[in-house]
Amino acid sequence: MTAEKQEADVRKLVLYVAGETPKSLAAISNLERICREHLDGKYAVEVIDLKKQPHLAREHSIVAIPTLVRQLPVPIRKIIGDLSDTHKVLISLNVTAGQ
Repeated sequence: MTAEKQEADVRKLVLYVAGETPKSLAAISNLERICREHLDGKYAVEVIDLKKQPHLAREHSIVAIPTLVRQLPVPIRKIIGDLSDTHKVLISLNVTAGQ
């Protein structure tokens, strides 16, 4: 597999949270579990704390927290909430069985 193909298979995910609230911590934990169980190492996750960088909420059009943004592959997708509904998250990330 070429480097370009490997890079194309990687999902770039950005999780926007607000400090260490119960919902933010749940979203981080749920995202870690989903990635570990379903994405087979083919992901890159960045967690952005909007309490520390509030200007990013406006710049990135974040209207609720926690919000997960799938930046790659395109199109960009947003999922709002603590990511506790694994099935819904997998559908939104466009993950099928065996991926």
